Amino acid sequence: MKESAFLLTSDNISRQDRHVIKVLQFFGVPSCNLTAAELVFAKVAADSTAKGVRVLCSTEAALQFIEDWEQKPDYKQWWMKHVHSAFIYPADDTGSLQKLARILTGDDLLVIDGANSGAGDFVVSNQLENFSGVMTGIRVTATKANFDANRVLNVAKGKSTNIISLGHAAAFLKIEFKGVPVFLSTSKPIDIEAELTSQNFDVRDHFLSAVPVVLYIKWAFAETCWRAPETNACLVIDDPLLKPTHGFVNFRELLSLMKRHKFSTNIAFIPWNWRRSTSEVARLFRENPEQYSVSVHGCDHIRAEFGSSNQQRLYWKAQKALDRMNRHESITGIHHDRVMVFPQGIFSEAAMNALKRTDLIAAVNNDIVCVGPHRRAVAIYELWDTAVMGYSNFPIFTRRYPWEGIENFAFDALLGKPAIIVIHHDYCSDHCSRLISFIERLNALKPPLTWQSLGEVVLRSCRQRELSQLEVEVEMYGTELRLENRSERSKRYLVRRRECEPSAIREIRNGSGPIAWNFLNGHVSFEIVLGPGESKTVGIKFHELAGNGRNGDNLPVRLKTMLRRYLSEMRDNYVTPAKLKFTGSR
Repeated sequence: MKESAFLLTSDNISRQDRHVIKVLQFFGVPSCNLTAAELVFAKVAADSTAKGVRVLCSTEAALQFIEDWEQKPDYKQWWMKHVHSAFIYPADDTGSLQKLARILTGDDLLVIDGANSGAGDFVVSNQLENFSGVMTGIRVTATKANFDANRVLNVAKGKSTNIISLGHAAAFLKIEFKGVPVFLSTSKPIDIEAELTSQNFDVRDHFLSAVPVVLYIKWAFAETCWRAPETNACLVIDDPLLKPTHGFVNFRELLSLMKRHKFSTNIAFIPWNWRRSTSEVARLFRENPEQYSVSVHGCDHIRAEFGSSNQQRLYWKAQKALDRMNRHESITGIHHDRVMVFPQGIFSEAAMNALKRTDLIAAVNNDIVCVGPHRRAVAIYELWDTAVMGYSNFPIFTRRYPWEGIENFAFDALLGKPAIIVIHHDYCSDHCSRLISFIERLNALKPPLTWQSLGEVVLRSCRQRELSQLEVEVEMYGTELRLENRSERSKRYLVRRRECEPSAIREIRNGSGPIAWNFLNGHVSFEIVLGPGESKTVGIKFHELAGNGRNGDNLPVRLKTMLRRYLSEMRDNYVTPAKLKFTGSR
């Protein structure tokens, strides 16, 4: 049977309790709220599962429960017999944390200190790799946001293991208490429904409020919670022409590095350049599809070209981009990934609905807040998801720069998100030594990344969980999904995907033709049976948009676009290298 989650509360559910419930729901883990007085119900529930109960509670609720052991011995017996593990987080009453920590560790001299930025980095222990997973060994230079409200424990004795340390103190630790592993966090859990205050989620600003609760849930509910089948990765370089060199990118040199250090690169290709690729580089791409791929980078790559509110115009732009990419493919033989990378990261909500009606399967972007007069608020949980689905349910897969830190890529992998790295040509100015150093750190993560083309990253990105040995529930994100049955028996896949406009769907297809689908509670759903080792690609096709959006495509606009493209290339190939050489930073 699946793991069971009990949220042990005081008389009233606290704000912190609600935050934990939201994180459990995000990972698909059902929970039951109860007070210590409802122990009889808990015993019945515990007896019904062979997995053991996972208890989550505040320090205040844990204290109340433990202090009642003297008058109610059944409480202690239930704990020792039925509890698999416990995750405990601070209550509003700050004194309860120190009191409980002293009881759990048996250290009457234990003290709580404020987190001191001078003590060094937060470090995730490498002693509990089975628990910490991909976060094992991660170091984070904490920002001010981490110190304002956080505390650390100085434990002098007792059977405890620091999971997250700051110097010699613990910010998150494991304690064996009455035969049960207890995971004690010194920071209140994150509210994932809070509005995002930046263009992407940065775990460095929420390290102690986010990492402990996610680590525990992913470990304690490994068979219940949503998970990614694998962590796919791809490096994306924006803008280069497919010529032997572009700026500091040398395509032969880069290919040699990819083969040596085991990674893949996608070129976000500007469709306007469809006639300008050289045969030499085209052959390089055709002969090395496991290393090189291209995606769609805007259309003309003019500023904010996908930031308008004119949906017909945006649809025409997207179709024109795809037409150019098809022409490029017919000339060069280079297959393109049907993934849009927005120029300057700018997009509107209208653009997302327009792209949804084309053959594009997803967008990849650094920023997830749209432009326009009616910007929607984006919550943290939307960034934790495999892809952001809040814009007409057309997915945005987020990408990051290397300087956002290995810790952000590791946390993304913990959440089940793919690792999509973005750079521009100038990041290769040292013959890619910075890049290779970062790639090696990424490849050292456990479990290891699976490097793919950008299109394959999108096609294979989903989250799933086993309902039984023969049934798997799958959450789909892109408008296409590649399912693969890696087991030795046939399985039925119950696939669902969020959709706000089911009337826009023309059909859903697998490799052999249209398949039946249903719509309920904001999701389309369908089923696929795969034999052992079998894989299939399923896709959702939408009706085209009516109307003509070509207005404004005149000669002056074309000339301006051409001038912009040539000036950009001059900047990349001559101006930027000259500046770096002059400053000595090359």
